[in-house]
Amino acid sequence: MVKSSTNAIATAAGTSTNALRDIKPPVEIPSGWAWVLWLFGALALAALGLWLWKYWKAQRARVLITPPVPAHLRAKQRLADALALIGQPKEFCIAVSDTLRWYLEERFDFRAPERTTEEFLNELRATTLLTPDQKESLVDFLNRCDLVKFAKYEPREPELRDLHASAVRLVEETEPIAGTEMAQQPGSSGSDTRSPALQSVNK
Repeated sequence: MVKSSTNAIATAAGTSTNALRDIKPPVEIPSGWAWVLWLFGALALAALGLWLWKYWKAQRARVLITPPVPAHLRAKQRLADALALIGQPKEFCIAVSDTLRWYLEERFDFRAPERTTEEFLNELRATTLLTPDQKESLVDFLNRCDLVKFAKYEPREPELRDLHASAVRLVEETEPIAGTEMAQQPGSSGSDTRSPALQSVNK
């Protein structure tokens, strides 16, 4: 009886062992070309990075070699922009006088913006870069602007336009001769590129 039970268990076990099993999913075998694809992608990214760097460098160089706008042209533009303030005498005179001071510093190396009118006029008297008439006109211009800025004087529009015309005239008289790219700086070598009026005063 016991032996019969044992045989039955063995038969059942053998039957279970020989039963069909579920199909296993396929095992993925690494491709031998995968590293080639990774290498190609890395090279493509490196090439793109190099191209972007060269493009940025070329654009930066183009900006650096762009010639600056000459001082007299910038001064004329700023003086033209100042006309929008002609209805506000104080603000107008500040804009016009600051523009002329800035121009004279860049054009002739005067330290105009950092100095008071009195200090600037003392330097102006000693320079030979402006003619006597130009010096006189500049003295009158600065004194009239100071009256508006500090003495609360409010001139009418015709007087303001006259101030503006004086500033424009001084810029035009001292700008480089047509055909030159930049003005000759004081003490620099080369041909004299100042206006004929300024050349004559130094002969």
